[in-house]
Amino acid sequence: MGRAARIDRVDAAQVSLFAAWRPMRRASDVALVRAAQGGSDEAVEELFARHWPDAYRTALLIAHDRAAAEDIAQEAFLSALRALPRFDRRRPLRPWLHRIVVNRAIDWARARRLRQEVDAAAAPEPTAPTPPALGLGELGPALARLSPEHRAVVVMRYLLELTPGEIAATLGLPRGTVNSRLRRGLDALGGALEEEP
Repeated sequence: MGRAARIDRVDAAQVSLFAAWRPMRRASDVALVRAAQGGSDEAVEELFARHWPDAYRTALLIAHDRAAAEDIAQEAFLSALRALPRFDRRRPLRPWLHRIVVNRAIDWARARRLRQEVDAAAAPEPTAPTPPALGLGELGPALARLSPEHRAVVVMRYLLELTPGEIAATLGLPRGTVNSRLRRGLDALGGALEEEP
């Protein structure tokens, strides 16, 4: 087989692969979930590509630890994939996935706080970890000082731009609880920002 024939054959295979992948980019989440439930690896990859940035950012803003955020987001995706066969396609995917991410990030942050309390009791001079630079300026360290529950609702409302109703549905909380956590979180955030030099 000549060089030109091999190139044409390779190009035809690449075009075929690209043509098969391109419709996935335009497909709705509902269509991708349906395809993923049917065993399509391409649909799973597209769902991952589409929702990974928000999942990782959410985990990072709640956990304030880059390595942990990556682990949290990956574990959330794995958990979602295991539950995908039972997922009701009439529900939107994004809030369901964010609920998994937020709950895992809150659990991780709580466990870290407990570890720090135990370490502080054992160590003569405890030091607070420096929160990672999140591109939020002075808001990053102030956000890190909030409780995980308050941090989660503030992140979801003001950085992910979800409505209080969407946050309530995502976290499975009454809307009044979400509003209360938002108010307390914002008050604490304002106080932390006033304390900054």
